[in-house]
Amino acid sequence: MLVRFEPYRPYFMTVTFALLGTGFYLTYRRRAPAAVGGADGPACDCPAPRTNRAGRIMLWLATMMVGGFLVFPYLVPILFD
Repeated sequence: MLVRFEPYRPYFMTVTFALLGTGFYLTYRRRAPAAVGGADGPACDCPAPRTNRAGRIMLWLATMMVGGFLVFPYLVPILFD
């Protein structure tokens, strides 16, 4: 049943890599410094944003799962021969 999606595999892989790349960019980009209130106004006393450790862990787990799913079709002949 899922064999009919095989011709679209390169497109799915491209979209997957684009989404993972976007996830890594948004997770690891440098944040802009806090905005200053104005030329004579006080600086923002906002706390610095904390890193989202759970989000990073989930991103890396998803990347490993995608890697496993991409390698699996090449391992099937070796594992199940």
